[in-house]
Amino acid sequence: MIKLLSPILFAFFISPLWPLGPNPLPGDPFVIVNKTTNEMALIDDNKVQTVVSVGTGKTKELTPEGLFTITVKAEEPYYRRKDIPGGDPKNPLGSRWIGFDAEETDGRTFGIHGTNQPASIGRYVSQGCIRAQNEVISSLYPLIPLGTKILVTSTNKSFQQIAKEHRAIQ
Repeated sequence: MIKLLSPILFAFFISPLWPLGPNPLPGDPFVIVNKTTNEMALIDDNKVQTVVSVGTGKTKELTPEGLFTITVKAEEPYYRRKDIPGGDPKNPLGSRWIGFDAEETDGRTFGIHGTNQPASIGRYVSQGCIRAQNEVISSLYPLIPLGTKILVTSTNKSFQQIAKEHRAIQ
């Protein structure tokens, strides 16, 4: 029985249907962050669903670029660096955390999160994370499942064009 299951399991895990595969499939949720414009788009059902302003790294290098996978989600995230519990008004992570595996991390280092500094949105201000308004991240949170691909880039291309290039839109 094990010998029979091994090829099936192997095929399943390397399949493009496996959520941690290399690319989004058309129609699947896909997040794009453009550091050039400090905007983030949610692509779903073969179209750009929404575009929002975000804050990114103080320097170009702080927010890593590439194609990553959403690996962690948390409501009222705990801020480890300064021992601030979730829900505390001093917590810079805001109301939600959507972490991704940039630079071979586990999703607890880089992420999209809310903020207790709404005036920072649209600016280059973070230590590497992507900041969004608490209301925005709370509304997007249920629409971005674990395994969703996120592309962080710096480009003058439209979100539509980027999504087509990555096969998130047919």
